[in-house]
Amino acid sequence: MKIALIGYGKMGKAIEEIALQRNHEIGLKIDVSNAHELTEKNLLQCDVAIEFTSPHTAVQNIYKCFEAGIPLVCGSTGWLDRLEEVTKTCIEKNAPFLYSSNYSIGVNIFFEINKKLAQLMGRQESYDVVVEETHHTEKKDAPSGTAITLAEQILQNVHRKKLWLNHTSSEAEYLPIISKRIDPAPGTHKVTYHSLIDDIEIIHTAHSRQGFATGAVLAAEFMKGKASGLYSMKDVLGL
Repeated sequence: MKIALIGYGKMGKAIEEIALQRNHEIGLKIDVSNAHELTEKNLLQCDVAIEFTSPHTAVQNIYKCFEAGIPLVCGSTGWLDRLEEVTKTCIEKNAPFLYSSNYSIGVNIFFEINKKLAQLMGRQESYDVVVEETHHTEKKDAPSGTAITLAEQILQNVHRKKLWLNHTSSEAEYLPIISKRIDPAPGTHKVTYHSLIDDIEIIHTAHSRQGFATGAVLAAEFMKGKASGLYSMKDVLGL
């Protein structure tokens, strides 16, 4: 499989390493120095694109892939205020698109555990809940996309919570997400339900970028040959 790698920072390099280990080829590498080479002609030389850039460039990169019709795996975060728009455009263009806030196999299993726990805690009004995430200081967005996914899963099941905020709050209807930036920290996410009697916590801690990179390459393998449709890591992992 020939991959177009859009974004060649630390994450892009980790994806390249895993892709080569799995006998794939990197047919196109795009970073800030050669962004002009992200063209339909160059994209169509590849089987699938993997996009890990910044909140400021992600959407325009996504749209270029939609125009080319190349299957796209996107892992950029910080642009989700435009997710509805991007999803609508994907459907209009009949493009193949897979987005996840996190490509780690472990994190996607963690998402399923979080949903189940939120369902169980939905009626337990003696418990309050908080989401906490810790990342390295180079991470550009806060809260993390993973933390937002966790929070939105909780809001869907714990109906006494109406909205998440990226700070602490004494208002019962708000779900706090606490963001910490500490080096070195590849990524830790914790969900805590606390009461006067006890606490219940679930935690996922990443040890390196390898888990994210491996999941992104697995997603690219899944997307190869897809002609259209919206997909997620649940489809890749059969969750």
